[in-house]
Amino acid sequence: MSIKRNEREARREEAKRRATDRATLRAETTGKGVTRFTSFIGNWFSMLLSNLRFSLTLRIALHYSSQLLGTTLLFLMVFSTVFGIAQIPSIQTTLDALAAMEPENGLHYTIEQQQGLPIYDAYLLEAPFSDDFDGFMQAFKLAINNLNGLEGAQLPIYRNTIQGGLVAVFSLEYVLYVYWLLIPTLILFDLHRVVHFLRRKYRLNRVVLRPIADMTDAAATLSANNLSNRINIAGTKNELKDLATVINGMLDRIEVSYNSQKQFVSDASHELRTPIAVIQGYASMLERWGKTDKEVLDEGIAAISQETSAMKELVERLLFLARHDKKTLMLEMEVFDPTEIISAVYRDARLLSSAHQFTLSPLEHCMVHGDKGMLKQLMRILVDNAIKYTPADGNITLGLMRNDEECVLSVTDTGAGITSEELPRIFDRFYRSDKARKAQSSGHGLGLSIARIIVVAHGGKMTVRSKEGVGTTFMVRLPLYVVNTDAPINTEAERTA
Repeated sequence: MSIKRNEREARREEAKRRATDRATLRAETTGKGVTRFTSFIGNWFSMLLSNLRFSLTLRIALHYSSQLLGTTLLFLMVFSTVFGIAQIPSIQTTLDALAAMEPENGLHYTIEQQQGLPIYDAYLLEAPFSDDFDGFMQAFKLAINNLNGLEGAQLPIYRNTIQGGLVAVFSLEYVLYVYWLLIPTLILFDLHRVVHFLRRKYRLNRVVLRPIADMTDAAATLSANNLSNRINIAGTKNELKDLATVINGMLDRIEVSYNSQKQFVSDASHELRTPIAVIQGYASMLERWGKTDKEVLDEGIAAISQETSAMKELVERLLFLARHDKKTLMLEMEVFDPTEIISAVYRDARLLSSAHQFTLSPLEHCMVHGDKGMLKQLMRILVDNAIKYTPADGNITLGLMRNDEECVLSVTDTGAGITSEELPRIFDRFYRSDKARKAQSSGHGLGLSIARIIVVAHGGKMTVRSKEGVGTTFMVRLPLYVVNTDAPINTEAERTA
């Protein structure tokens, strides 16, 4: 008996274990199903939100649809107020009609007297309400406390008349019937407009947002080969037209800057090609004959040295222009008297060219705030330019004048002059006049460009006066720095000059 009992208990335990396993398996399967369903719902909402985030047309449509629905409540409130005010003339007419009659049933009006009037009942109060604020509140409480009568929606309205306090109980059934018909109609009409707006979102994209698509297409196809492409602004209006116009202007500036940079690289490559070719030619000549012929060796070394110096000058000027273009040109500003610069350049020029006559006009002392090294480089550029285009025995004059607001540095030569056609282009990079090219004078056409950059960086102006066969005058006008001091000005530089 004991063995059978133990077997029965073992079978019960086994059945319980199997039931527990099945319940656990069912719970795990259900949990996985819930997880999969939750994941599906989450992915669906993520996709929906992603569409809402990236679809500008749908976002605009939803935004203005929500704005439309947001005004529905306010519209219903205004409509209800206007609808209630519209009932006042009917109420006034009814009260006037009752006030003109005497009640035939004591204080109550008979059914025959109420015939044709929109009321349930009409009667006179034994004690009329007063005409003050307390009476108004009593009439208000009467209307509120009896708003819903046993026979439907009712509204008691009180008025003081000759007969006494008149109470007319108006029926609201027809009024509310009309009201509750109009309200759902208006709401459904608003919903219809929302659905219509959402369905026509693609028309919004085609008509209103077309310029944005054009901007996207233009930006996607823009490259160095088609910088001349522009956004079509025909048919656009207001802000989108302004945006398209601004982007077209930006593309204009990018195209000009890119073409200028490309021209700059082309011109620099052209200018560097010549000295490199010369150096390569002399190196080849030295390799063939320079080892045995001293004259050839000396000529080659001198030519290579000269071309190397020219290349160094060109590279330095290109680096100067590159720093200016990248807005990294640094100036070491200080207050000084430009007479020392004029005097130093005058001395250097006399040593540089003995074939020209140099004159230093009387210098008027003034103070400027600027970079001394840059301004000295500016004057050297102008003097070198005058030496190149002034024939031998010609005269070059350096001067410094002062007026109320400016220090004027000048360089005047008696050279060939500049034609009126070439004058507007002399500050362009790599520009050289026809006379300079025919004369094969040294230079790269960068000096005056650098000179103008230096002048502008100091807040000054540069003017040019020139006449063919007479000469040219460059005048640099720098702002005068006013010094509040009585100390004497050092004239050592002028005396040394």
